[in-house]
Amino acid sequence: VQLQASGGGLVQAGDSLKLSCTASRRTFSNNAMGWFRQAPGKEREFVAHISWNGGSTYYADSVQGRFTISRDNAKNTVYLQMNSLNPEDTAVYVCAAARRALGSSYIKDYNYWGQGTLVTVSS
Repeated sequence: VQLQASGGGLVQAGDSLKLSCTASRRTFSNNAMGWFRQAPGKEREFVAHISWNGGSTYYADSVQGRFTISRDNAKNTVYLQMNSLNPEDTAVYVCAAARRALGSSYIKDYNYWGQGTLVTVSS
């Protein structure tokens, strides 16, 4: 499975962005998906995950209420809608796929990783 993330950019605090991650394989619909991010000088951290059919989602406390993860299995794509962005959200956002139906907050549970898209939020 190859994953291609897009949608990053430079925005101001309070703005919104929507990231997309498209998978190359039709069996995408069997995989739970996750978004992670890595800020400069920091470790990669969990952002959100979604189950294979979109029925279950989970968010990191830092983004709860501001970010929404969703998926369109017909398009092999998972999305991350980010609202009320603040400078602390600045990071490279990476999507990942897991060979399991339910998502996970743990990096070790993901089998495939995209290349990431940079989100920069200015104050």
